[in-house]
Amino acid sequence: MMLTQCNACFSSRRRRAPERMWAGVPRPLFLAISVCLFLLSNVARSGLPASADLSDLKRAVVSNYAAVVSASYQDSLSTVETMKAVVDMFLANPSEQSLHAARQAWLTARSPYSQTEAFRFYDGPIDQVEPLLNAWPIDENYIDEVIGAPNSGVINAVSKYPELSSTVISDLNGKEGQKNISAGFHAIEFLLWGQDTNAAGPGNRSWRDYSDEAKNGERRRQYLRIVTDLLQETLQGVAAEWADGASGNYRAQFLAMEPDEALGKILKGIGALSGPELAGERLTSPSETKEQEEEQDCFSDNTCNDMIDDAIGIQNVYLGRYAALDGRKISGPSLHDLLARLNPEFAIKLAAQIETSVLSARNIPEPFDQAILGADTRPGRIAVRNAAKSFQAQSDLIARAAKILSIKLNI
Repeated sequence: MMLTQCNACFSSRRRRAPERMWAGVPRPLFLAISVCLFLLSNVARSGLPASADLSDLKRAVVSNYAAVVSASYQDSLSTVETMKAVVDMFLANPSEQSLHAARQAWLTARSPYSQTEAFRFYDGPIDQVEPLLNAWPIDENYIDEVIGAPNSGVINAVSKYPELSSTVISDLNGKEGQKNISAGFHAIEFLLWGQDTNAAGPGNRSWRDYSDEAKNGERRRQYLRIVTDLLQETLQGVAAEWADGASGNYRAQFLAMEPDEALGKILKGIGALSGPELAGERLTSPSETKEQEEEQDCFSDNTCNDMIDDAIGIQNVYLGRYAALDGRKISGPSLHDLLARLNPEFAIKLAAQIETSVLSARNIPEPFDQAILGADTRPGRIAVRNAAKSFQAQSDLIARAAKILSIKLNI
């Protein structure tokens, strides 16, 4: 029994750890056994002799991290390219079936992308363009009509924006406020699902909104095509910056850094995602406000899966591994190997905390917008609160890891 596997079964809406064989075993004991068995089965995983110089191990960790990042972005790009093709088919022939296919393609593309969020927050290539990829929360009436405002949005502002283009839409992204998002995954999400007014499920926009009979149906089709193309083009640029063998890209610069500088970025990425972002913005904030639109995937009700994939992305980085969609297994020297060299007990503690966070994300009941409602004693709110505590504890341990490695870290 190993730690939670990272990338299996993208087609499943909800992925839970296979614990049936451990039924009846207390969770803390199960977790301890899982971590210990994993570590024992991977003693020689770093590929370096135990006597290897610490600086050599650091460089190997940085190099393997770059391989994990590159493979992750390639998978994300691949699924977005598939989504683009499916969206194009929907726009060419709008129907209930083709809209459903486009929604499923969006859900599939979210999983590998969410795992790449562990590579953010240290001024890498993704941080320069992230607002065009994953900005949220989103004020949907900035894009299109909503209940009570039938003429709102760029799509219906024909006289103000007579010609839609990628330049117009990208320039409008965030221009008039933090929630005035015009591009990225969540703009596409809104265009595919529409407003979520159903407590029991996601939004249910009609495919007829994209027919010639609909008000501004042609412009709506044009807008969705443009933002989907823009997402693919932007992500393609990020993937190219991490591609192997390109002398002038970010990966080449990253590998040329002093190992401690690169390790500081790696730790800052997973530490910032764990604490301020997941524990704070994505869990505590919506829990406190109980506002549906404070959740990340508020139109598709996919937020819980995003949370799981974010947690798995952090675990991928810590353990130096990634299972690519084409079947390749990237695995090599990791942060865990490095910490185990200096403080084995702490390394195991951090590995266990990261696994706890993955499990706590899995324990949040769907849909997220219902889990945050009601009294604090409700199971959903308890699960959300427990996940926030786990991610914050994880962030704190990552900060301690930096101290053990004598790396300055500012999360």
